[in-house]
Amino acid sequence: MQTNEAIRYCKSCGKAGTGKFCGSCGQSYDVKRITVKGLLHDVFHFFTHLEKGFGYTLKRLVTAPGTMQREYVEGNRHRYQKPFSMFFVCLTFNGLLRYFIDELLIRFFNDPGLAAEARFRHELQFVSFVMLVPVLTLLAWLVFRSRKYNYAETGVMQLYMLSFLLAATAVIPLLKFIFHTLDTAYIDLPLFVLYSSFTAVHFYNDSKRGVVIVKNIFLTVAFFMLFQLVEDYAIGLLK
Repeated sequence: MQTNEAIRYCKSCGKAGTGKFCGSCGQSYDVKRITVKGLLHDVFHFFTHLEKGFGYTLKRLVTAPGTMQREYVEGNRHRYQKPFSMFFVCLTFNGLLRYFIDELLIRFFNDPGLAAEARFRHELQFVSFVMLVPVLTLLAWLVFRSRKYNYAETGVMQLYMLSFLLAATAVIPLLKFIFHTLDTAYIDLPLFVLYSSFTAVHFYNDSKRGVVIVKNIFLTVAFFMLFQLVEDYAIGLLK
């Protein structure tokens, strides 16, 4: 059967074909020029159409923590942002936002004492978290000793959980504009304990809830204290 449709070439993969979409990669043959209107539409679409990717993953981490990670580990992965990219984006967002807040606090209160903390956010927070995540995963794997999930699967749960917590707690230093001497650790730690406990209960849903909560509180406090020690030591070196 002959067709009168013109042969078209995909601008993404270069393969030839007919119709509206590339038969190889699925991209539309008609690629519109990038405009401000188009970019604004993409931003609006990102926040209003959360069917897959980063937005959908973040939404599920809010509405179904623990269940979302369990679904991913058990094979339902197509709609979710991959754990490492999710973690890196949220960690970068947290570090940059806290760094800019620290810089504003330095100017607002004329407090050079915050300079070392700002440098830590900018230079060492990313590396510190990346180095400590394998330690957290090992501790979680040992504490829960679940025959259902191996070390890597436990790591996936921890990466997604930390992703949400890093994104959610990034704005907490803004409270220092009202309470300048506030130690944000007193807010960060309860949030970490509450969210991680809720996550653990739904991830390890085949274990007793009370036992999971107690184990998780121990694990979260231990990791939080370890990170605080690393942070305090690094800030001391940067002063």
